Amino acid sequence: MVNDIREVLLTKEEIEEVVKELGKKITEDYKGKNLFLITVLKGAVVFLGDLMRAIEMPCEIEFMVLSSYGSGTTSTGSVKIVKDIDLPLEGKDVLIVEDILDTGFTLSFLYKLLEERKPNSIEICTLLDKPDRRKVEINAKYTGRKIPDEFVVGYGLDYDEKYRNLPFIGVLKPEVYAN
Repeated sequence: MVNDIREVLLTKEEIEEVVKELGKKITEDYKGKNLFLITVLKGAVVFLGDLMRAIEMPCEIEFMVLSSYGSGTTSTGSVKIVKDIDLPLEGKDVLIVEDILDTGFTLSFLYKLLEERKPNSIEICTLLDKPDRRKVEINAKYTGRKIPDEFVVGYGLDYDEKYRNLPFIGVLKPEVYAN
């Protein structure tokens, strides 16, 4: 797997530091609130696991499955719900936890969907932001790192369900996904 990586963008240690910083800021901002973390499976689950341990206050978690990529390397622009959340959002302060903000199609769809469910507040936390790929107007309140327009894998991010278990985030060699 490592031989398929062209370059490491974030080491394991750098990711740990980013997660710690985000957890501290979220803890400060949500003090006294009813924090409810929602993540989109599968990519963001590794980030969510580390982030919720870095948040020093009670919080609930819930999972959704959305699809916009299929097995390719670019978003189709069409988002569908594969698994919805099971709990009501009224009275909750929702924080969407995402691995990467890319075109924005998925997060824009999710934000609007959750907003209709009348939470107290709704914000976005993303580990990675790839602003050069943005197709819709959406921003995250909490961003770990901005990255260039490269296809990245590791730390939950995949290509065709592979590479999620890498402890770092790296740029996948184009020849791996060109075929």
